[in-house]
Amino acid sequence: MTNWTPEQPIISIHNVRKSFGVVEVLKGVSMDIMKGEVICIIGPSGSGKSTLIRCINALNDIQGGSITVEGQEVHDDDLDRLELRKKVGMVFQQYNLFPHKSALENVMMAPIKVLNEDRAEVETRARALLKKVRLEGKEDNYPGELSGGQQQRVAIARSLAMRPDVMLFDEVTAALDPETVKEVLVTIKDLAAEGMTCILVTHEMGFAREVADHIYFTDKGVIVEHGSPSEFFDHASDPRTQEFLSQIL
Repeated sequence: MTNWTPEQPIISIHNVRKSFGVVEVLKGVSMDIMKGEVICIIGPSGSGKSTLIRCINALNDIQGGSITVEGQEVHDDDLDRLELRKKVGMVFQQYNLFPHKSALENVMMAPIKVLNEDRAEVETRARALLKKVRLEGKEDNYPGELSGGQQQRVAIARSLAMRPDVMLFDEVTAALDPETVKEVLVTIKDLAAEGMTCILVTHEMGFAREVADHIYFTDKGVIVEHGSPSEFFDHASDPRTQEFLSQIL
């Protein structure tokens, strides 16, 4: 048990260091995220963005520093990883759906198999979630019958089925055709509008400007600059940030 209250950061990252072998990927990263905030992390490939959010979910261990979720240290040896991942949902660039299961079955699997929840109750929730991500009528379709954008929305619904407090999105539109990117971004925007705490690693700058409460720019394992979207995009002060923005905007 922790003494966390909603007035405190729901996620607190302090001086986190992470290496793969001799390569230090995160070099003392710190940030606090409040409940209901939408945080976008942007930066060049290899800057540590995806590694950072994988550390939040304990998919990667860390070599130094601290990450807490609702006051619980993520990298405690005693931590129940299942309890953590019920609180912190994650959607990846690859959809990782079970190809032999329908969209509805994919969404229902974890609450039934992992949480041992009642099948009828889970099905009701899963159908509501598929409607929420605008896939009503696709419940019985298999992943191979769905577009990339539709599959990614099934993956979002599947993560929401665990009723998390925080959602992590790791470049979820990177593998999609341009015409299907928007439908996934609209789904995330809806979640954010409902008050879901969201952390996104993204290359979608227009989307970041529109939905983020705060933007972090990472490069070579450090946070170079951060601020509100207007501060960041219109008044970036660091030369490295200015160079990055000039190449992509």
